[in-house]
Parts: sequence; structure tokens; C-alpha cells
Amino acid sequence: MEGEGRLSNRLRDRVALITGAGAGMGRSHALVMAGRGAKLVVQDIDGRGAEETAALVREGGGEALVAVGDVADSVSAARAVSAAEARFGRVDILVNNAGIASFKHTEEIEESEFDRIFAVHVKGAFFFAQRVVPGMKARRMGKIINISSRWGQVGAEIASDYCGAKAALLGMTKAWAKELAPHNIHVNAVAPGGVWTPMAHEEKGGTEGIRAAEKAVPLGRWAQPEEISYAVAFLASSESDFITGQVIAPNGGATIVGF
Repeated sequence: MEGEGRLSNRLRDRVALITGAGAGMGRSHALVMAGRGAKLVVQDIDGRGAEETAALVREGGGEALVAVGDVADSVSAARAVSAAEARFGRVDILVNNAGIASFKHTEEIEESEFDRIFAVHVKGAFFFAQRVVPGMKARRMGKIINISSRWGQVGAEIASDYCGAKAALLGMTKAWAKELAPHNIHVNAVAPGGVWTPMAHEEKGGTEGIRAAEKAVPLGRWAQPEEISYAVAFLASSESDFITGQVIAPNGGATIVGF
């Protein structure tokens, strides 16, 4: 393929820490970025899943370090970043991908569920950014990519807690982009639409539910995980060096029609 060599080296020698990389889109991000030369820190609360992702990275010839812990725990975040710096010397790229689902209507959401959604999506992203920023400032370079959602942009008829948490990520993206731009740190967000993941199967009740939902998308389908990962890899690369504070929304045209 023309340009394949350049593509495969786009992230060469960069160190990327991806939260929630033990499965789903996080695993896809890890494999795509490793395929482009990045060294990976695979973080997840599920140690077995993280080890499986790391094994896949290594099978492809890449380097991977596993960091197990809850992103909502600031001590765990500090431990993961310290381990990354001890192994690789730095963290060049942070992908705040860790997330959990919510499929309840407002009156059904328990306080503990609300707190957990915001703890994972918002506090988790904040804690990891807080830990990697000092090193990025010292080196005057860094990429932070927050994984939001179409639901964080336009809302949904359920899961107001999830929609709110994903919208909060967009607010932090803009604030960090302005705060960190003088240090040459780029902060952007990716807001996917429907993606074929285990979480989506749970949301839609299986394949038939996803197929029905695909009919409302202008392009007529949901994304495969790697199609979201391509956007993440672009924002992690030097090709996005004049982009900060932006939201890339790979959703097949879903938000064009306002749903």
C-alpha cells in the first residue's frame, strides 16, 4: 500500500498510556498505535484483559507495560504514570479512554451509580492528566486525547448521567487546551457515534438491536473499533500539531441529522 511505511512509523518511539485498554475500543487504540510504532502502557481495572492486550501488542512486535488499577483512584493513577516513566522514561501521549455504561432513565439512577459514572469518566481523566502534565511541560510536548461520545454532544433519551459525564470531558478538553497550549501540549477529544463493541451489544440487546440502530445513520452502519482508533492515532501524531481544543466526531454523519 502506498505510504504504508510512513504510516507504520508515525508514532515511532512515542510512549502512549491508554486507560481502559483491556478490551473494546481501548484495546483497538492500543493495537493501532502499537502498529504505528508507539510503546504502550496498557491500563485497566481488569488485569486479565490488560495482560491480553499487552500480549497482542507484543505478538505484533511492540512493547507494552501493564498497569492495573481503578482510574477513579488518584493513587492508582499516580502509580500507573510512575511505572510508565520508570519503564520508558516519559509519557508522550495520554488517551483517557476508560469508561462504563449507563442505560437508565433519570428517575432510575441511584446516587452511587451517578457518582461512579462521573468518577470513572471525569475524575479518572482528570487524575491521569494531572499526573502526566508535569513531564509533558518539562519536555514541552505532549498529546492528551479524551474519549467522549456523541451522547456528550447531543444527549440521548436515556443515561443522563453518562451524557453529562461525556459532556464534562468536552469541557475539560477545551479548558486544558487553553491552559496547556503555551507548553506545546495538545488536547483534543474524540466523540464516537455507534461502535461495534461489547458495550454496544449490551446497550442494544445484541446484534439485531445494533442493526436496527444502524438504519438511522446516514452512512448506514456503525463503526468498527479501529475506525475510531484511526482518529485517535491521528491526534496522537505530529500531523495534528496545529490542532488543539477540538472534537473529532466519527459517527457516520449521525449528528448531521440531529439525533
